Amino acid sequence: MSTMTTEGPTRSRRTLKLRNTLTSWSFILPNFLGFGAITLLPVILLFYISFTKWNVFGKATWIGTANFTRLLHDASFHKALINTLYYSALHIPLTLVISLSMALLLNTKMRGVTFFRTAAFFPFITSIVAISAVWNMLYSPDYGVINQVLRSVGIDNPPGWTNSSTWAMPALIIVSVWRDAGYYMLLFLAGLQTVPRDLYEAARTDGANAWQRFVNVTLPCLRPTTFFITVILTIGSLKIFDLVLVMTNGGPGQATTVLSQFIYKKGFLENDYGYASSAAVVLFLISIGITVVQFVVNKKRDES
Repeated sequence: MSTMTTEGPTRSRRTLKLRNTLTSWSFILPNFLGFGAITLLPVILLFYISFTKWNVFGKATWIGTANFTRLLHDASFHKALINTLYYSALHIPLTLVISLSMALLLNTKMRGVTFFRTAAFFPFITSIVAISAVWNMLYSPDYGVINQVLRSVGIDNPPGWTNSSTWAMPALIIVSVWRDAGYYMLLFLAGLQTVPRDLYEAARTDGANAWQRFVNVTLPCLRPTTFFITVILTIGSLKIFDLVLVMTNGGPGQATTVLSQFIYKKGFLENDYGYASSAAVVLFLISIGITVVQFVVNKKRDES
């Protein structure tokens, strides 16, 4: 009799647990299926195709590591890799510093702060084509506003900007930082809202000035936000493509050709999908490697 009495509640708990499990899976399963079909499966196929010679038409021929060996001796790939690292090395720190500075400025109770926040975010949601057209006009060596201003202050030979192999990449970085800073500013603003006010009051009581409060209170409290922004900013910088394609198309010469554009040219313009996939695998491994290093460094800082 007592056994029958305890089986009832136990069966009810199992039924409730099974129902909750099925309900949970029904919410997350579509996301997993989408991730598997749209992201995971293409990545697995990418690795396979990188070891083949394939032009979309016909059967892929297995050629082992020949594509990767070809990359080692391809001057165009080397140039694209250097340009990508060059772009990332300047774009990441500049965007971090400027977006954090804007967030600190717009986190104060100044008049019109909502307008300035919106204005700073506006470039991020503006069409890349429109941005490129406007900046190309501003960068025009002969008629652009920027060079006219530089000449008016006594610089007789201003940069050729996107027409110069030396200045094309800095010109792209300036536009990219200007466009992305507003987005990352919002993330820093969200992080600043989590900093306890009590810490600032305690620092003021101890006589800390504004710089000391920034270094000893703001920056440590913003570490999780800064880490997150650094990771996604690094990945985004390594994958830069659309702005380069529309603004300079990799030129002049190969001055602004980046890895994503190299992959695009080899795959979609030359139909050399096996070779393009091998370059994509290299870009994937670089992104994963740098991200893992960032996670390891961040974990060691947390433990110290």
